[in-house]
Amino acid sequence: MSTHKFINSSILFLLLVLSSCVSLPQGTDSNLAFRVVPLGVKGGVDESNLSAYMLAPGNSNSYICLDAGTLHYGISKAVSNKAFTVPASVVLKSYIKAYLISHPHLDHISGLIINSTEDSTKNIYATESCISQIKEHYFNWKSWPNFGNAGEGFTLKQYQYKVLPANATEVHIENTDMQVQAFPLSHSAPYQSTAFLIRSKDNFVLYLGDTGPDEVEKSDNLQAVWESITPLIKAKQLKAIFIEVSYPDDQPDNNLFGHLTPRWLMQEMGNLNNLSGTNAMQGLNVVITHMKPTGNSEEIIKRQLRERNSLKLNLIFPEQGEAITL
Repeated sequence: MSTHKFINSSILFLLLVLSSCVSLPQGTDSNLAFRVVPLGVKGGVDESNLSAYMLAPGNSNSYICLDAGTLHYGISKAVSNKAFTVPASVVLKSYIKAYLISHPHLDHISGLIINSTEDSTKNIYATESCISQIKEHYFNWKSWPNFGNAGEGFTLKQYQYKVLPANATEVHIENTDMQVQAFPLSHSAPYQSTAFLIRSKDNFVLYLGDTGPDEVEKSDNLQAVWESITPLIKAKQLKAIFIEVSYPDDQPDNNLFGHLTPRWLMQEMGNLNNLSGTNAMQGLNVVITHMKPTGNSEEIIKRQLRERNSLKLNLIFPEQGEAITL
């Protein structure tokens, strides 16, 4: 190849890389608060569609990934749906700036583990107990090579562990314009999960990992979260709540295993409404996550939620690879 052709080819390659890194999302809008791309939405069985939600401020490609049960398949589906206009490898390596893991169950972290061999350097944000589980049981050279910056054996240091304080202190998410506060959740006591309150400027999104209702869990964790977000609802700054409903209403309380049903979700939303005031929650985006795809349970859950929606919430049932704007 001549020197002239080599230089031209190099410039073209550089321009393609730069354009992929700065290109804005499809259908952007100057008033957009957040953009979400679900990489996985279900609560089990289908390993190609497990909890993982990419979230970025409006008109930005600096995403965080809230849980990471499924990555590769979900990113590929999002690319095929034109939620992204760059190759899947660019989304994984360049667009995802950090992972926020609510708890270490496999359906919330297996995608991160499997894709670690192809990923780029970034941070993992989680509670101290969650990070301890990741270090001890996954990145330990027994289950998988140690891609972390701490733990057993030689540390590859691809992922930097960032412990989130348990007192809901706001923490800056590096390489993004977002902040996060972490709140404990009860996921079949004594096991814990986490809720993440994400802020971008004056806009907020609340993402809850797996959680049971306070009444069943003998806890006040959800009540504490509701009290924290009440001012944001009154000020119309909370753009969405991402919350799980794993089972239909016929699931017995003693077999919830730290999950919600439509009845329990709406009872918790009622508790939040009591704090927020009359009609404050009308039209609030509530994204339903983690439905377990057993038989026709998903359709039953959707019907039961709609029937119980006296608060007139805007119920959203996310689809894998299809972008949501907030």
